[in-house]
Amino acid sequence: MLLLQTLRQNPAFVIERLQLKRVADAAELVEAVLATDDDRKNTKNQLDLLLNEQNQLAREIGSLMQSGQKEATEGLKAKVAALKEQSRTFEAQVEVLEKQQYELLVRLPNLPGPLVPAGKTPEDNEIVYQVKSLPELAPNAVPHWDLAKQYDLIDFELGVKITGAGFPVYKGKGARLQRALINYFLDKGLAEGYFEIQPPILVNEDSGFGTGQLPDKEGQMYYAGLDQLYLIPTAEVPVTNLYRDVILKEEDLPVKNVAYTPCFRREAGSYGKDVRGLNRLHQFDKVEIVQIAHPDKSYEILEQMRNYVAGLVESLELPYRILRLCGGDMGFASAMTYDFEVWSGAQQRWLEVSSVSNFESYQSNRLKLRYKASDGKNYLAHTLNGSAMALPRIVAALLENNQTPEGIRIPEVLVPYTGFAFI
Repeated sequence: MLLLQTLRQNPAFVIERLQLKRVADAAELVEAVLATDDDRKNTKNQLDLLLNEQNQLAREIGSLMQSGQKEATEGLKAKVAALKEQSRTFEAQVEVLEKQQYELLVRLPNLPGPLVPAGKTPEDNEIVYQVKSLPELAPNAVPHWDLAKQYDLIDFELGVKITGAGFPVYKGKGARLQRALINYFLDKGLAEGYFEIQPPILVNEDSGFGTGQLPDKEGQMYYAGLDQLYLIPTAEVPVTNLYRDVILKEEDLPVKNVAYTPCFRREAGSYGKDVRGLNRLHQFDKVEIVQIAHPDKSYEILEQMRNYVAGLVESLELPYRILRLCGGDMGFASAMTYDFEVWSGAQQRWLEVSSVSNFESYQSNRLKLRYKASDGKNYLAHTLNGSAMALPRIVAALLENNQTPEGIRIPEVLVPYTGFAFI
């Protein structure tokens, strides 16, 4: 959530940055927030005057009572009663205005950072790195869904029978490859100094609000209505919420967590060839990294996280590129995001496998996540997270790019985890 003081200090700048994120009614929203805040402050000032007058009359009544002039207090008591009634009216008005202001503020996404390029669609994203050459597969190379069927690794039809489309069943060496990737990514995170967490995969509304999924993305999340819980779209949600309403010590920053969870996304409106096979699922496995950082260090840490994810992709011998997302393609809560895409040799297209984002203080303001500085004051921390990594499209690229006439080659770093070098 944006800080009110940010809107107050430079509303024109806020409007300009929100328009970069394709908020069409940015000016109206900002003006409404500020106008509501003006009304709230004016009403609060009137309330304070009434309360002050009540206090003065109470002291006067007390003095009269002490001097034995009880009858002289009757009129003053009636006036105090009338002032209390007025105060209750103003208190109710302040409460209504505070709620209105809050509801307007939570509709505003985070402001894009200064390095975020202008643009409206994925085609406007900035390529900051791309491998020099792409692998050329044999003319008879096939996509991963055919390979999965040929080698009995993944059964998409059986998943439809059990649950529905987008819920595949992994089998045999396909299941072992999944487990190998999860363990490999977790071990790499631990070696990088991340602390492992195994969080719940259902969260309450407060948690969804804290990281910005609510009220923006409720239509994309599975909802267990009887218990009013949401299935997590990413481990970012429960892991970051570990620090909701927490004051950290400045010397403990950055806090680094890594977590594996299954993830659930409705992906409403997805259709066509882009959703075939593992390209877009409703349930998938992912290892997530989360950092809580000092505001002065968060962009330096973002680059470190970017380099870390790049190292993971390179270790899997996959051709990849890194994009800096434009304003129009960024997430609601993000201030800056890098997307990683790997090349799908058989599909001849790029597949997104990771997003690494800095949210600055947007999430921490919602979470009331602060740190105590050396001056004794509490300040909002910055939050960052990244996929390290999401499995489905990694598996798709591994199968497609490593297919040979004899079978599918397993990258060397995974062999100790799979127990086999070839499928």
